[in-house]
Amino acid sequence: MDAPLPDTGSVLDLFGLSGSVAVVTGAGSGLGAGFARALAEAGADVVVAARRRDRLEQVAAAVHDVGRRCLVVPTDVTDPDQCDALARATIEEFGRLDVLVNNAGVTHAAPATRERPEDYRNVLEVNLFGAYWTAQACARVMRPGSSIVNVASMLGLVKSVLPQAAYASSKAGMIGLTRDLSNQWSGRKGIRVNAIAPGFVDTDMTGEMSPETLAEFLRDCPLGRTATQREIDAAVVFLASPASGYVTGSTLAVDGGTSGH
Repeated sequence: MDAPLPDTGSVLDLFGLSGSVAVVTGAGSGLGAGFARALAEAGADVVVAARRRDRLEQVAAAVHDVGRRCLVVPTDVTDPDQCDALARATIEEFGRLDVLVNNAGVTHAAPATRERPEDYRNVLEVNLFGAYWTAQACARVMRPGSSIVNVASMLGLVKSVLPQAAYASSKAGMIGLTRDLSNQWSGRKGIRVNAIAPGFVDTDMTGEMSPETLAEFLRDCPLGRTATQREIDAAVVFLASPASGYVTGSTLAVDGGTSGH
């Protein structure tokens, strides 16, 4: 069981990750690349995992620029053996594994009556099964006080404008997985398990949308805009750090109020 934090020092110190080692899956681009850099800025050494080594090397360079160590481990999270190898490589390199950010994911949009079985299975294999295999592997070597942050989506909480049964199913499943793993591991292992549910983020994907399509997506967002990468980074660092030491089994919606609208 994780011990409570002492009521001393600056509250800002609780958000630091100095001396920690964080694993980020899906770190080759987008949100995952941003998470890797943000965790390094908070003081963690980082292990970056994704399928393409060339993209991971670019992210590793950004982590090194912050002054932290970085290990590149090409990984297909749909293969439990590769997830085990990721955890082993982290322990061999750093001797510890304190934070896992389960970010690997793919999306697919198709009308439910026309979605091919292989497309639906692929989304579930990466987004949900992959998160489970990686959490399993990392939890076997994590020590009390560690944290797992699952990257879900507001589409696990609310309806989508597009027909996205596979993606919505996978993200709703990740929220359920978060609750169950927290129930299993928080008390027995001292590993906190939480999720974030981001809304639409200002990325290359949203940049390719027409203004009309983006406006439709944001119609139910009280803040009326997309999130920035840094706003999602801050939520991940919070859940990864001692600042959230009494938070487990929760899903933090970072969606401009959409899911509460």
